[in-house]
Amino acid sequence: MRYRLDDPPFAGRSGRGVTIAVLDSGIHAEHPHLAEAVVLPGRSFANDSDDAIDRIGHGTAVAAAIHEKARDARLIPVKLFHRHLATNAEALAQAIEWAAGAGANVINLSLGTANAAHRDRLAEAVEGARARGALVIAPRETEGVSLLPGSLDGVLGVLGATDGERDEIDLQAVEGGYCATTSIFPRPIPEVPRERNLSGISFAVANASGFIARALDGGAPIATLRAILP
Repeated sequence: MRYRLDDPPFAGRSGRGVTIAVLDSGIHAEHPHLAEAVVLPGRSFANDSDDAIDRIGHGTAVAAAIHEKARDARLIPVKLFHRHLATNAEALAQAIEWAAGAGANVINLSLGTANAAHRDRLAEAVEGARARGALVIAPRETEGVSLLPGSLDGVLGVLGATDGERDEIDLQAVEGGYCATTSIFPRPIPEVPRERNLSGISFAVANASGFIARALDGGAPIATLRAILP
């Protein structure tokens, strides 16, 4: 079913009471697009420290795309990338577990792996997060290749749309949960053509997280999501 931001259960909501962990390159909280955002202390799994400041820019752009849709949601930077957009499955699993333990309601992943050898470890992390009431949102597939953890049961897997509007989401029931299709474009930059801005599945995931945060406005538990989105 296709929804717009001005459709129930998203209209008039802002993600109030929702905490979103952004697993990416960190967040630069002083960026103008995040001027009014609440950015909580985070964690770096890129260098095992509390330094979750973004030095690449990717995580900040992802966070800005989320914040645009869910301005009152709190953001937790969970850093997996330091100088390059590369990490490993164990760091990803640990980051998911840490984010759930830190109180995240939504765990936004900008990445996935096609290596089935990591299925059990990532499934363990996802199940642990779900037991704590957190929803993992991650890429479901790319170029027809299934990705983990986005294709696991209990994860909201995301597909990217090149021709959709940023204020639209298409939600389809699949075995184990839902699949969302959203725009691959992030928050626009004034006077910069869309094709010169960043784009990709990372921002489709961010757009989906913004929608879900709005649906959970006021602290609705993840378990009610099926009732909210029939």
